Amino acid sequence: MARPGFLLSSWPWRSAAYLLTGAVTGVVVLVGIVSAAVFGGVLALVLVGVPLLVLTALSGLPVAWAERHRLRLVDRAPARGQHRKPAAEGLWAWLTTRLREQATWRELGYAVLFAGLLWPVDAIVVTVALLFPLSMATTPLWLATTGGGEEVKVLKLWTVTTWPGAFGFVVLGTVFLGLGAYVLGVAAGARAELTRLLIAPREAGMGATVVELTRSRVRLVDAFEAERRRIERDLHDGAQQRLVALTMPLGLARLDVPEGPLAQQLAKAHDEAGKALSELRELIRGIHPKVLADYGLVAAVADAADRSAVPVDMDLELPGRFSQSVEAAGYFVVCEALANVGRHSGASRARVSGAYRDGRLWLKVSDDGRGGADAAAGSGLTGLADRVSVLDGRLSLSSPPGGPTLLCVEIPCELTEAAERCA
Repeated sequence: MARPGFLLSSWPWRSAAYLLTGAVTGVVVLVGIVSAAVFGGVLALVLVGVPLLVLTALSGLPVAWAERHRLRLVDRAPARGQHRKPAAEGLWAWLTTRLREQATWRELGYAVLFAGLLWPVDAIVVTVALLFPLSMATTPLWLATTGGGEEVKVLKLWTVTTWPGAFGFVVLGTVFLGLGAYVLGVAAGARAELTRLLIAPREAGMGATVVELTRSRVRLVDAFEAERRRIERDLHDGAQQRLVALTMPLGLARLDVPEGPLAQQLAKAHDEAGKALSELRELIRGIHPKVLADYGLVAAVADAADRSAVPVDMDLELPGRFSQSVEAAGYFVVCEALANVGRHSGASRARVSGAYRDGRLWLKVSDDGRGGADAAAGSGLTGLADRVSVLDGRLSLSSPPGGPTLLCVEIPCELTEAAERCA
């Protein structure tokens, strides 16, 4: 409405159409509610009031559906309902679901408010802001159709007998039409916001979108973890076994061949095959360590601490096992933190601690290095923070210049059944 071209745009007429259809729809709703109450009352005499309750409760559903579609006249944002999908097929499941929903009763309340108050307001605003100015602006037409152009009553208040007076009302009506356009816009906007508040809140659509995005992220992480485990299994059972099978005949051939150039080449090939096997084992352990899948987070973190370039003190006591996604996220956070300690911190010692309390897994990795770590400087911590956030967790880093550095991870989770049995 603040734009200069508002009066020449379609929005004043869209607002008028919204309010005018609201008045017409309100009359229909009023007649429908009265008819439903009468019809339900007759049935209530036979079936002890159950049809009256059901019919009255569900009468708001078509009204809300129509109102959400009418909103498109003045509000381009999607208007979604808040109803849940029934858990089963059939009319009974649909009825029980709708009668238990808060949205059904909100829509019923809106229908009653619409039939009793809102449509008369819509009708009054359209009459005052649109019909009255139009009647004034068309005074010459009314004067010409009186059969002689003698006189005409304008809004039943003023008598016009001359053409200059009639055209004066044209100017006045045009001015009032411009002012009425803004009145229509304000009224339609307020009316639309009230409708959204009661039966189509914006937060509902946004909340559903956020939930679906969160679920899709979790599904992607689960699929990624499953793919990592598949790759680890294929490498372990395929390429690693072939390398083991290769190193054995190379070693035997090295023993059988006398000293010479051929023996040296066999020894070199045997050593290279051994190095490739070691690198492959490290790669498999980095993809998804078998110790994590078999023995859990504590054992996997202890194994990572043993392989760390910096001595690591362990203080990690957990009551059992967690879900695969939680354990994988915790493990890779610790591994990345220990790798950063060995590469960048210059620390002489690191410490890994953690606990499970109040439904949350806490992991802390600290070192006595030089500090100054920056998560945005390509350390890999940003990716770990994203991974933890998928599980509704938080990752925080404290690393002032001069040290020490503390990385803390908090993940809400529950013990699995297997973990409880192990505990």
